[in-house]
Amino acid sequence: MTNVVPYSILDISPIPQGHTAGDALRNSLDLAQHAEQWGYTRYWVAEHHNMTGNASSAPAVLIGYIASGTSRIRVGSGGVMLPNHAPLVIAEQFGTLASLYPGRIELGLGRAPGTDQLTARALRRDLQGSDDRFPQDVMELQDYFGPIQENQAVKAIPGANTEVPIWILGSSLYGAQLAAHFGLPYAFASHFAPEQLLDAMQSYRRTFKSSEKLAKPYCAFLMNVVAADTDEEAEHLFTTLQQHVVRMRRNTRGQLPPPIADLDDFCEPHEKASASNTLQCSAVGSLETVRKQMQYWLDQTGADEIVFTGQIFDHQSRLRSFEIAAEAAKGLHPSSSA
Repeated sequence: MTNVVPYSILDISPIPQGHTAGDALRNSLDLAQHAEQWGYTRYWVAEHHNMTGNASSAPAVLIGYIASGTSRIRVGSGGVMLPNHAPLVIAEQFGTLASLYPGRIELGLGRAPGTDQLTARALRRDLQGSDDRFPQDVMELQDYFGPIQENQAVKAIPGANTEVPIWILGSSLYGAQLAAHFGLPYAFASHFAPEQLLDAMQSYRRTFKSSEKLAKPYCAFLMNVVAADTDEEAEHLFTTLQQHVVRMRRNTRGQLPPPIADLDDFCEPHEKASASNTLQCSAVGSLETVRKQMQYWLDQTGADEIVFTGQIFDHQSRLRSFEIAAEAAKGLHPSSSA
């Protein structure tokens, strides 16, 4: 098949109400194993802390678990929040993974803490000037993954010579410009922060500088996908994510709630409108419905790849959603603006 747009998954290992973190992690492996069969290119996990509804607080550990249970699909982070960690530690962790699963591990990097300030302090994160060090930390990681240089005092073992692919992740123009400057692939977190999506994509392509890692720009965007056999069923399942976003705004987040019959019974009109704005980069419906929505956003962004994410309460419904998403993605046409 020619000109198939690559499609991938970002997973935060959601913990549904009444379930445990162990359940969520086992579900992530099950989804990854199915995703491999359905033709997904990569399976990313995201770093979050102090969130009772997410089990993905230790990306390197989870990546090892998923890589050990799969055989072909690329596995990586979407992303590791680099200000929380010393670059050497990340280089050793991902160097270890790359040594165990050569050619399959990749490292997506973000510059946010991925949590609240109190938790950031508990992570021993220096809250003063951390963002300013992000570009230097990225360069330090690249050095650790490359060949050992003469008189190099500090080496990542494992890590050196693994050349682990690095992506820059972001939800603003900063990440796009940094990825372009370094000549690295870029992914935009439009699944929860869509406002600057189009500007960031344009900025990335316009300012991209070719590098040894990448000759021309390569960008992806993230979108929520809730697919089912009918539009009505998908819209019902989508109320789980809508509730979750409203609860985040209320600062009452918790485990992933089950879907409800009518969202209007749960929240005020302004809360519903705010959630709709946050979730505007979403595809919700049956096969043909989600394919049209995917194609719309692909044409808008000119992206090279789509990364799907989907928080659905029932695991079997979640599997079915990603199965339909894969089938829909196989019918997409590459954007003429890519």
